[in-house]
Order: sequence, then C-alpha cells, then structure tokens
Amino acid sequence: LWAGFTLLQGLLGDLWSWLNPWYGPWRVASRVFGLSADDANRSRLPNWLDYWPAFVLFFAFAWFELIDPAPDDPAHLAFAAGLYWLASFIAMLVFGYDAWSKRGEFLSVFFAMVARFAPFERVDGRLGLCWPGAKLLAVDPLPLSGTAFLLLALSSVSFDGLSKTFFWLGLFGVNPLEFPGRTALIGIGSFGLALTFVLLAAVFALAVFLGQRLAGDDRSFGANAGLLVWSIVPIALAYHVAHYLTVLLVDGQYALVALSDPFALGWNLFGTANMMVEAGVVAGAESAWWLWNLQAGVIIAGHVLAVLVAHGLAWRLCRQPSRAALSQLPLALLMIAYTIFGLWLLATPTAG
Repeated sequence: LWAGFTLLQGLLGDLWSWLNPWYGPWRVASRVFGLSADDANRSRLPNWLDYWPAFVLFFAFAWFELIDPAPDDPAHLAFAAGLYWLASFIAMLVFGYDAWSKRGEFLSVFFAMVARFAPFERVDGRLGLCWPGAKLLAVDPLPLSGTAFLLLALSSVSFDGLSKTFFWLGLFGVNPLEFPGRTALIGIGSFGLALTFVLLAAVFALAVFLGQRLAGDDRSFGANAGLLVWSIVPIALAYHVAHYLTVLLVDGQYALVALSDPFALGWNLFGTANMMVEAGVVAGAESAWWLWNLQAGVIIAGHVLAVLVAHGLAWRLCRQPSRAALSQLPLALLMIAYTIFGLWLLATPTAG
C-alpha cells in the first residue's frame, strides 16, 4: 500500500478517497449512532492541533517501518495495522470523519498532498489534463504543523536510504559486513530518524529565511515557509519512487499472486495465483545499470519540477521577477544539494 499507492496517487490523482477503508464503516456507524458530518453537537478536532496528530502518527509509522525489529512479520504487521485502523475509526467517530481524515489520519493527509502533483484535474465535473505539479501552484499556505508534516515525509524516506549505508553505520562503529540486525540498532535508528528531520527542517527554514532577506520580503516567515514547502512534494514523490522501485518490481509480483487467492483458499480469481515470481528482474549487472539510471533520472526530474514549482510559488509572494528570483536562490541551492545527496545514496555501498 505505502510503496505502490503513493506512486498511483502521484500519477493518477486522488484514488484514495474512493478506496479509503474507513469511509464505508463510518457511514454505517454514523447512521447507527445518529451522527452526521455536520452535527454541531459532536466533539470536533481542536483547531489549534492543526496537522500535529497526523505528524505524530506519521512519525510513529516511519519508526515502525524503519526501526522496528520485525515490521514485515505477518502477525506483527496485521496487529499494528488493525490497531491503527481501529484507533483511526474511533477518532473519526469522536472528531468527525472530515476533520480527522484531513488533519489527523496521516495516510489521507499524505495522499491528498501527493495527489496535487498528478497531471489530471477535475474542472466543472469533467476530467482534464494539466502539467505535473500545476495544481501545487494554487494551494494555500500550510500551518507550521503541515510544513513539518511534509518535511517529515521527505526526511523519513531519506533516512531509510541513509541508515543502510556503510557511511552511517561506520559513524557508530558498526561493521556493515557483519550487520548485527535491526534489534541492535533501535537506539541509533531512532536517533537518526529524528536527527534527519531536524536537520532538514533547519536547513529548509534557513533557506526560506535567507530568501526573504535577499528579496527584502517583510511577510511572515511562517506564511512563506508554509507556501514554499509545497515545492517539496515533487522531491518527496521522486525519492519515494526511486527508493521503492526495486521493492515494487519484486513485491508487486507477489501482490498479483496474492490478489488471485487473498485468503489462501485455492482460488485463482485473476489467473495469477500460480504465477512465477521473477526476482531476477532486479539482479545482474544489466538490471542494475537500468535501475540505477532510472532511479537517478526520477530523482533529477523530481528536483527540476520542484524548482519550477518553487519559482511559481515565489511569484505569488514577490510579483517583481528579480525579487522572486533572489528569494529562490537559497532554496534552489538546497534542492541542488539534495539532488547530489540523493544520487550519492544510490551510488554508495549499503548493508542489510
């Protein structure tokens, strides 16, 4: 879901609203308990919380995926997913479906943000085409919590790549050729996940601040950062695709097998139950060459689009072309540096 559906959202638009696993049960429960979306008597999510619930839950999800000793264990994963579904369902009953799905449920929040990158848009009830990322140019500024949420989305996938490198492990005296396993690295991983977010947030804030100084912009720093952070979406999506590409190519085949027989009852609904999984699609020198170049191309394209989006957003803040260009100089340098960092992650040796 996390690896594949994010890509679909970025390519095709908001599919999540059609497949959201809470909406149907919530509709049934709201009828049973006499609740409605606009019921003023129900408890609402306090406005001062903004996106902080989604931020906390996203961090917990990232920790589970990247740090937990056995996130792929079927029983462990099923328990965590079931617990999260139940907790979110209760929150939707208490605070309202719209409020919680827009500011509390991290998957809905993230997928809604990523869907703005898609080259499809609905105008007057009709589906049309637009440039990738064009819908990001018309967004409203995010509050501090929303800015932190988007930066966390990028920093977490970045740390996922960094945490496996010989460089990172060597910093803590871990021999990557004798990888001790995830259990032994829980403390290091937790520290690194938090540190990566703090560093990215600090550098992004510095870039926005310096851009304001160069352009002589006296607007609120929070408003500028909340608008310009939307330019992170193409980068986050590109990193996600590049990072999970090999996983999608192999695990996607297993998903096709499982779809034909979801309950292990001997079904073959789509004729793929007996399909042979070709793990070799990501093995060998030729495959590695194609995969690396494809991943590198995706990262570079994502950063180029991010620069274009950032410039379009800067034009909204500074209508004078020279000031808009000056305001974007530090952010553009940050994006170039992050491009180099992403390419280094692809090229450097990794363990595990």
